[in-house]
Formats: sequence, C-alpha cells, structure tokens
Amino acid sequence: MASLISQNITHSIGDEKSKRKTKGEGKEESEKKINRKRKKEHNEENKEVEIKDKKEMEKLENLLFGSLYNPVGFGKDDEDEKRDDGGNDSAMFFVDRVADSALSVYEGDAQLVQEGIVEVEKERKPVWVDDEEEKASIKIATVNRLRKLRKEEGEDVVSGSTYVERLRAQHAKLNPGTEWAQIDYQSRNYSSDDEDSDEEGKHIDDYGSKDVKLVDDILQSNEDLVVKSRTKLLPGLLEYSRLVDANAVDPSNAPINSVQFHKNSQLLLVGGLDKKLRFFQIDGKRNTKIQSIFLEDFPIKKASFLPNGSQVIISGRRKFFHVLDLVKASVDKVGPLVGREEKSLESFEVSPDSDTIAFLGNEGYILLVSTKTKELIGTLKMNGTVRSAAFSDDGQQLLSSGGDGHIYHWDLRTRTCIHKGVDEGSINGTALCTSPNGSLFASGSDSGIVNIYNKQEFLGGKRRPIKAIENLTTKVDFMKFNHDAQILAISSGMKKNSSKLIHIPSFTVFSNWPSPNRAVHYPRCLDFSPHGGFMALGNAAGKVLLYKLHHYHDA
Repeated sequence: MASLISQNITHSIGDEKSKRKTKGEGKEESEKKINRKRKKEHNEENKEVEIKDKKEMEKLENLLFGSLYNPVGFGKDDEDEKRDDGGNDSAMFFVDRVADSALSVYEGDAQLVQEGIVEVEKERKPVWVDDEEEKASIKIATVNRLRKLRKEEGEDVVSGSTYVERLRAQHAKLNPGTEWAQIDYQSRNYSSDDEDSDEEGKHIDDYGSKDVKLVDDILQSNEDLVVKSRTKLLPGLLEYSRLVDANAVDPSNAPINSVQFHKNSQLLLVGGLDKKLRFFQIDGKRNTKIQSIFLEDFPIKKASFLPNGSQVIISGRRKFFHVLDLVKASVDKVGPLVGREEKSLESFEVSPDSDTIAFLGNEGYILLVSTKTKELIGTLKMNGTVRSAAFSDDGQQLLSSGGDGHIYHWDLRTRTCIHKGVDEGSINGTALCTSPNGSLFASGSDSGIVNIYNKQEFLGGKRRPIKAIENLTTKVDFMKFNHDAQILAISSGMKKNSSKLIHIPSFTVFSNWPSPNRAVHYPRCLDFSPHGGFMALGNAAGKVLLYKLHHYHDA
C-alpha cells in the first residue's frame, strides 16, 4: 500500500514538472516571436527613415550641384504630375534669358538677347510694377556715378524704365551669379540614356531648329552669353583700380627710371639708379619676382626690351651700354662706339622692327647702332641739340626734336631729313612719341605744353596741332600711347602728382586721374601692357604703381 502511494506521488510530481516545463517553453517561444516582430517593425522603420533621409540628401545635392541622381528625360516632372497631365507632351527644355536680358547696357545687345527668349517668361511676371517709372526722367550725364550707364557720349536723359534696366544690368555686371543658384536650374536635366534619344528628337522638332541651334551654341561654348562692345573708350572718367605694387616683393631704394612690359604681357622690367635690373611676373596679386641683375658702377638711366623680346638694352651716364641676352642669360658690355666721343649714351630709342637703336649724342647728332652687330652704322645731324626721338610705326622713319624748337622727320633708308617743321609754342622740345597706328604723334616741351599732331597733315605743311594740352606746368619728361591709341599718358618728374591721361580722339583729360586720395609721388616713367589691361608707373620713391584699366579685358 505504501509503495502504491509513493508511486502515485512520484507520477504526480513528474506530471507537474512536465506541465511546468511545457508551459515555460511556450512562454519563451511567444516572447521570441514578439521580439522578432518588434525587431522587424523597427528595421522597417529604420529603412523608411534611411530612404527618407537619402531622398532628402539627394534633393539637397540636386539643388546644389544639379541633377545628379535623376538624369532622366528633358522636361519630365514627378509621377503624380505625369498622371495629371496625361498624354500632353511638354517641351523638352527651354532657355531662360530673363536674367541675361538685363545684362546688356546697350540696346543692340538687348535686342540680341530678346531674340532667344521663350514664352516661359509669362510664368515669371513681376509682382508689382511702378507706373511712375515710365513718366520719370533721369539725368545720367550730370551725376558722376551714373555716367557709366550711358551708351553714347552725348546721352543726357533716359526714361525711368530704361534707367531701371541699366541699373539692373550694371548690378549683374558687378555681381555675376552662379548657375546652380538660379531658380530654373533644376529643370535643365540632361539624359545620357539611349532610350531617351528618340523622345529627345521628338521634342527638338517641336521647338524648331532655330532654338535648338541656339542652345547647341550655348552648350558648346564657355563664353559669355552677352558680350559688350568695348572698342570705344568714353571720355570723362576712366574706370581703373589700384593693384598691389609691381615691385612690392623687392622695392627699390632709389628712383625708378624705366618700366616696360614684355610682349608676352606678364614680364615687367624695372630699372633705376640703384644699379639693379629687376624682372617681375605680373598677375596683379602677388607679382612674383623672377630675377634681379646688379650692374656694378652703372646707375640705370634707361632700359628697354627689343620689340622681338630677345634682348634688353641698358644705358646709363657712361660711354658704353649693356646688352642682356634673355636667351643666353648673359650680360655684355658694348662701347665706346668707334669714331664717336660721346661721354653719355643714356638716352636712346629702339625701332619697332628691332633692327636699329638710335642714341642721342652731342651737338645734335643721332647715332644709329645695329642691334645685330652692336656697331655704329650711321649718324643724323640736327641744327640744334637733340633732346628726344621716336620711331615711326614701321621703323622706316625717325622723328627728333631739341633745342631749336623744330620737329625733324628722317628717312632711315636714305638717312636724310624729309621734313622739318616748327613745333608750335615750343622753344625746347623735350619729349616725342608716336601712336602705334602711325597716324598721330605728340610733342612735349619744357614749358609743359603737349601738342598732338596728325602726321600726314604735319608732313603736308600744316603747322597747327590738332590739340594743345596745357595741363602740365613743368617740363614734359615722358609720353606714351597705349596699344590702340585711345589713351596718351604724359608726365613730368619735376612736380608731385604731375601725370595725366588723355582720351583720344576727344583730346580731353580724364578728370579722375590721378586720384587725389592716392598720390603717384614724382612720376618718372610709365608703360601700358601690350593689350592695355595693366598700367605701370615708376616714381622717384622707388615704387612701381600698378593699375588695372577695366575697359580692357586682357593684359
């Protein structure tokens, strides 16, 4: 009996343990299912968040850098819009020139821009228009800061709408925008898939061959869409800005007597009384020094490149001169010249064809030296002392002036004087220069008067100059035409800030040069870069001031 009871108790205990075990295992399994379900839901939520974040990131990158992730067909919108539109074919692309139409200050340029404008302008109408603009009249000639808005020299009054348009154009000119910041930039999606090429061709036909050619021209060029004509320089005010001094890296402690740009527009030669010849690479920012050459016991009075750019002629108050060969990187001493007794060869001019050097000698003699042999090949004789000389544009003639108040024209082929004329109002001629095109020449005297002549009229017997410039009051030391003969620079080293820029052909002085706030000190020499973008001025303080002339694009 006792054994039966113990067996029953053992069975009951075992059954209870098995029930508990089964119940515990079912509970654990249900918890695992719940955890897996929660984990799956969490992963799905994370995946949705990642997809959402990715779409947001792509959207931001599209706004900044263009259509990087959706390079699909031209003019395609979202799927929702596509369902709404149905089968309506939209335009493949459009050229939005609303902003560009405001870039042109000149009516001719604005007309060219208007020809390429598509009808989508209707979607970007101004929110509010001032009716008083058409009635208003603005005087742009009398206000200095508005003179730049003129399209012609004699233009005085413009309408309010024209005034607003030109102001917008000036703002766009000074503050050029970036393409990715334009509102309609996202709509310009480009497809590279072969499947879309057929659809692309269909849309091109809808727009017509004219607009397609226009867009092709734009996409195949990196030039500005609106190019202003800058061939005509207006008188009155000159647009320029001061840059870092050309010799800021290595300034001189003595007066600068020569500055000249090489024909490549980047190399600038600087020479002065400190006996050093320096070369700088001009970029307007750093102006890196390339080389410096010291000439012992030889204060430099003048240094000049040969027009072909191969050599530099260096002169001083000595019987000899130096020649720097830029190809061989060597300096040679030349002279004294055989048969001559000049104690100084400090003043000279080089012919445009790089064949002849004309040194100003004693007693009215002009010494002609060959650039190849560096030997004397001939002389010219004036009646008075010779103070200045200048070659014609072709190098076949030479002009000279001096102590007798006359201007001589020499034929270098026959070495004879072909014309001699009185320089009006001049007693002692001190400076001469000819224009690059050969039509004009200027003569300066010790009284500060600069006479500008037409060369053919002067040779024909007309004595009166086209214009007499009387803005300088001391001896004219230096004159220089720029490359297109629209500017003539004149200066005198005897008076502070005595430098003027003259507008050709109006023959008027630019009133804002030199700036009253930034003195040029005592000017000694000046040169324009080959394409007119830079102007360098050397002064007695040992500095070479560098300016950017905004009218010219290239240096």
